[in-house]
Amino acid sequence: MTVKITFESHSTTYDNEEGFASGWYDCDLSPLGITQSVELGERRKGKGYAAVFCADQIRGYKSAAIGFADTGVPIFVDSRLRECNYGDYNKGDKKFVDGQRLERINTPYPNGESYMETRARMASFLEDLKKNYDGKKVLVIGARATQFGIQNIIEGTPYEELVVAKFVWQPGTEYEL
Repeated sequence: MTVKITFESHSTTYDNEEGFASGWYDCDLSPLGITQSVELGERRKGKGYAAVFCADQIRGYKSAAIGFADTGVPIFVDSRLRECNYGDYNKGDKKFVDGQRLERINTPYPNGESYMETRARMASFLEDLKKNYDGKKVLVIGARATQFGIQNIIEGTPYEELVVAKFVWQPGTEYEL
């Protein structure tokens, strides 16, 4: 059997709008982000999800809570779904932080973590999904590092490609684990 995963990016934050790379800095959804969270719920309503998983940061759990309020779908908050810890560069200039990604696949950001460390978090999360949601469909709300890990582990896409690809928002990406 398999686990069917729909990945959705967390909704827009104030930091996103202002050009900051939040990392582990805990920032809130902007008014646009709140609207996007409502739209997320409408888009995914009645799709048969056994559970919704999100990071323990405001942007993750608010995206889930707003989108799935009163649906009966359980929401689980999991710190393994956090964005990469940019360390000294948390809430730094997005262009600068993004420009560091290729160098940070194996080498941690100063006082932060590497993308291989974020991958290890995702591998642990996906193992738990296999054990507990085999044959089911789940929604995962996360950040870029969350999706990098999913895409690398499930599809084998090398990090060297993932970290330099331009982010293009889309309404969910489907994976089978």
